[in-house]
Amino acid sequence: MSAAITIARASMLTRAFRPAAGARREFPASPLRAANAKVLAFPRPIRSPSTPSAAVVRASSDSDSEVSAPVLVVAAAGLPCSVVVLWSSYAKATTGAGLQGDLLGGLEGVSYLVMLALVALSIKEKVQTGGGLPAGPGGVVGASEGLNYLALLAAIVAFAYSAVNGN
Repeated sequence: MSAAITIARASMLTRAFRPAAGARREFPASPLRAANAKVLAFPRPIRSPSTPSAAVVRASSDSDSEVSAPVLVVAAAGLPCSVVVLWSSYAKATTGAGLQGDLLGGLEGVSYLVMLALVALSIKEKVQTGGGLPAGPGGVVGASEGLNYLALLAAIVAFAYSAVNGN
């Protein structure tokens, strides 16, 4: 019986201190509350779901506009050169020598130089901006960058394998 009385008194007390429906609660003013009220007073812009946001539009146009002509030329040359370096690395690991012949030997040397130039350019960009080269039109620069890093790794492994086996 006493528990029922206690519950009845508690519900009466909470009803007595509950504000009326639709009445605003007033809280004591504080500097933090005033600062938050100023920050939260600005409404957020409403975006239509059919139009892309500015960040999406910028991201799609950045890859085409940020790539300079020399970077694009080196990246376009880097795609076939990375294949030549991978082929040369395979030949070095299996036979102990690079590609044979004047033409293939010259192509191999130029390919190594283009690969090193692209990797150096990518590392320079990474140090300066914190990110690698932009993807470029059609992702050519990004693909070339990735393949040349792979070719560099393959060349290091092939030369180490050749040195260990005495080739």
